[in-house]
Amino acid sequence: MNRRTRLALGGVVLAVVVLGVLFTSPDAVLARLSWLAANPLRFATVLLAVAVVRPFLAWPTTLLAVAAGYGFGLAVGLPFALLLMTVTALPPFLLARRARGTGRMTVASERFVDRTGDFRSVAASRFLPAPSDVVSVAAGVANVSVFPFLAGTAVGELPWAVAGVLLGSSLDVVSADSLSAVVDARLLVAVALVGLLGLAGPVYRYVAGDNAAGDASGGRL
Repeated sequence: MNRRTRLALGGVVLAVVVLGVLFTSPDAVLARLSWLAANPLRFATVLLAVAVVRPFLAWPTTLLAVAAGYGFGLAVGLPFALLLMTVTALPPFLLARRARGTGRMTVASERFVDRTGDFRSVAASRFLPAPSDVVSVAAGVANVSVFPFLAGTAVGELPWAVAGVLLGSSLDVVSADSLSAVVDARLLVAVALVGLLGLAGPVYRYVAGDNAAGDASGGRL
């Protein structure tokens, strides 16, 4: 591990410790939103810092969208929420990409992404009701390129960002309980269907390719 990497990791750890002391839970963050939102620059800076360390604290990504909507409204809050939700996906993705091995899971993930495409696999997976960090780690293990990962994340997180920003912009006070309102069952089903449709063709070709390879292998024995 070179000096630059050690410094970067040290900075991340320090940021986690500092923010962990200041904001020990999502409730604590939300309790300070009114004070932070009084200064837009301060508010944006804190949200960006929270986005960087959020994966290490296991906070929901929708917290970022709700906070952006609460502080900036719909017009500014939506693009800022997409930025935050893309930034917060980077740490687990980059760590998984750096630590990826050569096992069967890695090979299978790479084969699937080869058939689906980097952008499509990330965007469609974001539509599914799976934890954001799981999708990020899976993309890193599959060695997805950075730019398609960022673009796919922005597109795939768009429905959740819109829902979160709309909720946040309509609230006078944000609480942890309000986060549950983002994940309406109808929205969940509709967006999940879009994700499934986006992956249906590649999944079928992936399975069909494996079956064909197995039949050919069996015919040679």
